[in-house]
Amino acid sequence: MKKPAVALCGAAVVVAGMVTGVPADASAGTVSGPRTAIDAPPAKPSWRKCGTSDYPTLQCASLKVPLDHANPRGRQITLALSRVPHTAKRYQGPLLVNPGGPGGSGLTLAGFVASALPPKVAAQYDVIGFDPRGVGASRPALNCRPGHFAPVRPDSLPSTPAVEKANLDRAAAFAKACAAKHADLLPHIGTVSMVKDMDAIRQALGAKKINYFGYSYGTYLGVVYAKLYPDRVRRAVLDSVVDPTGVWYGDNIQQDHAFNDRHLAFTAWVARHDAKYKLGTDPAKVEAKWYAMRGALAKKPADGRVGASELEDTFLPGGYYNGYWPYLAEAFAAYVNAKNDDPLVAAYENFGAVDAAGDNGYSVYSAVQCADVAWPRDWGQWRRDNWDTYAKAPFMTWNNAWYNAPCAFWPTSASQPVDVSNAAAPPVLLFQATDDAATPYEGGVAVHRLLRGSSLVVEQGGGNHGVTLSGNTCLDKHLAAYLTDGTVPRGGGGADAVCKRLPDPKPLTAKAAPSSSRGAALHRLLGFRG
Repeated sequence: MKKPAVALCGAAVVVAGMVTGVPADASAGTVSGPRTAIDAPPAKPSWRKCGTSDYPTLQCASLKVPLDHANPRGRQITLALSRVPHTAKRYQGPLLVNPGGPGGSGLTLAGFVASALPPKVAAQYDVIGFDPRGVGASRPALNCRPGHFAPVRPDSLPSTPAVEKANLDRAAAFAKACAAKHADLLPHIGTVSMVKDMDAIRQALGAKKINYFGYSYGTYLGVVYAKLYPDRVRRAVLDSVVDPTGVWYGDNIQQDHAFNDRHLAFTAWVARHDAKYKLGTDPAKVEAKWYAMRGALAKKPADGRVGASELEDTFLPGGYYNGYWPYLAEAFAAYVNAKNDDPLVAAYENFGAVDAAGDNGYSVYSAVQCADVAWPRDWGQWRRDNWDTYAKAPFMTWNNAWYNAPCAFWPTSASQPVDVSNAAAPPVLLFQATDDAATPYEGGVAVHRLLRGSSLVVEQGGGNHGVTLSGNTCLDKHLAAYLTDGTVPRGGGGADAVCKRLPDPKPLTAKAAPSSSRGAALHRLLGFRG
């Protein structure tokens, strides 16, 4: 899940111009009528210093927006904003950035993007981070059921009716807790409301158009914004693209197959480094040892905290970023070869445990995904679909099913999916790795087809999630050219440009880390399940 970033912004509140967003056609998600009605001139954010040791030039502010954009004079909520201001004479406007989720905090991402872009490019933009409504330092923040992921959870594999019931009860309890605690907020936590917030940010910044850079779920925010406000998009970069044709039930089933492939890539990597890990040279036998470890932990959790479900949580991040593989392999080998579970417990604490401050990210994730579109309410359909998927992709199918299962019990009515096809927006630049698990390759292809004039840059053979600003100079060259002057590659076939993937990491040594510091920093900000 998304791990909330450290909150940077205080409560310096600025009242923004109130906006009435565009109504969506209930049948197709198309938009009609006037896009914005300004109730009062927006006030500019009052920025204050909030720099960190990593990002010393960060500034923070807050912004008031309507809880319900259809009622601009009604209750107001607060969005937390961050900024790295431009320094060049040539100013190209605000660049809003989002790390995905739903539920990811974007405050620190502004600092990362500004520092990772070429200095001459970053200097031309105000890089704007924001915590979407309900997230992190924005207020009110959702936290439906603190401790929902406290170990040890029931085994995710519903091998008996009792285990299935235990997991169902947990999912229903989470949905019930959200309804009891946040009944006033839940109808207004969703992608379209967040997109209208983005346009309120644009107004408060005094910009006629925005530039946008989104990762993962942030790509869906980007395409929905471009649909509602195509004339307010100047440039847009979408990295690791959500498939809008499968939101959200179908996309999660698609993820299960892709994550299983990434787990097989991990066990094959371990087998190639048998001299280090001594788990065998046959990937199938290494995989069998992993599932044997899972079975043992289901019976006796490590340190009373890491059972089968927590083990899956721990290894899932390896599907997002192969820089974690050496750490996960060390924990795996220590447990199997030395009966030492200390490294495994440490890996769980680093990669699998929910942030100790609470379950904010998961609460927002559920609120958005469960209400954006209709999910099956018949658990029998979930059971059939997930067992069918598990037969081909066992690694995370049931873990993912229970993660999303509150949607079967969600207390608010669902919206209609947005038709994001777009011939009015300017050229959009898409980045996609062919073996991405969290947002499989088909999503990038689908959006490339739906956005006329878009350009797709592919990392061939890459499996990481979030590929720009991670050390691949070929990808970053295209990113820099686009942000500099709007240049996009044009090619024949499905992709407009193809870049080679970065090499796999090496096993840990006493002297070297397994991945570039920039790649590791990005993936800490993007979090998981995003």
